[in-house]
This record gives sequence, structure tokens and C-alpha cells, in this order.
Amino acid sequence: MKLTAHVIDGHTLDIRPAPRERDWMNRTDQHYAYRCLPLDMANAHGWELLCQSGFSAEWGGGDALEQVRVLPDAGTAAPALSHFGYGVLTFHVPCLFRSDPGVELLATGPLNQPKDGIAALSGVVETDWSPYTFTMNWKFTRPGRVRFEAGEPFCHLLPLHRPLLENVQAEWRPLSETPDLEAQHRRWTHSRGHFLQELPDPDSAAAREQWQRGYFRGVDTHGCPAKEHRVKLRLPKFVRGSGD
Repeated sequence: MKLTAHVIDGHTLDIRPAPRERDWMNRTDQHYAYRCLPLDMANAHGWELLCQSGFSAEWGGGDALEQVRVLPDAGTAAPALSHFGYGVLTFHVPCLFRSDPGVELLATGPLNQPKDGIAALSGVVETDWSPYTFTMNWKFTRPGRVRFEAGEPFCHLLPLHRPLLENVQAEWRPLSETPDLEAQHRRWTHSRGHFLQELPDPDSAAAREQWQRGYFRGVDTHGCPAKEHRVKLRLPKFVRGSGD
């Protein structure tokens, strides 16, 4: 799959593969938040657009455009403005993304990176045909001031294969109808309960192990390894293209 960012002449774009690290995860005891592999892997799924300058923004609580005030750092131009009203802060993305047929982009906020006072809105853009730019929008959750630093991500991009969701054959069934899976779940539930019961005892095997690693190692309760299990994700950087 090819994904191209056609940067509008006179502009630049700061984009990077999304990193797995998060400041709040780094502050957890022994970095234990990284033991949650689904969380860890989600962090790095996609690319991030970065603020090219720092700024603050304030919302007075009303619906009018002027109720959102953007305060750029000295000597800079803020990358966001009040465009829609209703407490929405808008970032313009200075490029046209183009993707392969059937591939579109989910544009959302940085994954697993909450920001106090403001929440990212999400959009899906049909980048396989559209000649139009799009905006990245954040909605204030209460009146007050927020801060975006230079180099801080303001948009997370994730390619989606358009036919995939509509072609899903969604169903539900009782777990008991799949005996092997039910047995594995019971085995895990029992081992989890035993592990948590032992954990407070500093001399126990659970205390020495600290956390159960079955999913992290990619093995089921039979000890069978998953064929395509991953614990790291390395995405390519955007590089200057030579043209078609």
C-alpha cells in the first residue's frame, strides 16, 4: 500500500510514526502500564502530525467563534484557530493525502494520550479520491485554557481498508458451543484467580513473576504459540518522493 502526503507549496509538514511511549505510562511504577500489550501496541499504530509551534487556547463557554481565543507563542503563528464555534478548536492539515483504492484514513487524536479540558474529535476521510484538505478538530470539555506544545501530536492517522468493516460477518454465540476455547478460558480464569491470591505474599511464585505473561509471550493456555504474534511495531517514516 502506498500513502502519499502531498504538501501544499509554501507549507511544511511534521509527521512521524506514532511512538509507543507515553509520559503517563512512563510515570507508572516500574513502567507497569507497558505490560498491557494491547495498549502498548495501539500506541504505535499509525502516524502522528505534530504542532510546528506552541500555543494556548481558551474557551469562554459560549457558542460564538470569538468564545475560543488562540494565543500563539511569541514570534510564531498558531497552527489552530476558531473556525466552527461551539467550543471547537480547529487545526488545518496543510496537505492532501492520497491512498490506494479502497483505503481511507481515520484522523483522530493521539491514541491513549488524554488531554485535560479538551477532547479530540475523529473523522474518516476517503483519501483514495478526494482533492480536498481536511481539518483536525478538538472540542473543549469545559471553559478554561489548554496548552499545545511545539512538537506535540495533534492528529493520529490510521489507514483503513474500506471494504473490511462492511464485509464482516458479525455473530455471537454462547462460549460453551466452542468447548476448547471454553476450557482454555476456564483454565486461564483459575490461574488468574490463583495468581492474584498469591501475589501479596512476597515469597510466592506470583510475587517473583510479578505479572502473567501469557498474552505478552503470544501463547495460549496449551502453550501453543501464535503464528503472527507481535510485541513491537515499526512503521516507515514519510520520505521525500521522486514523483511518478
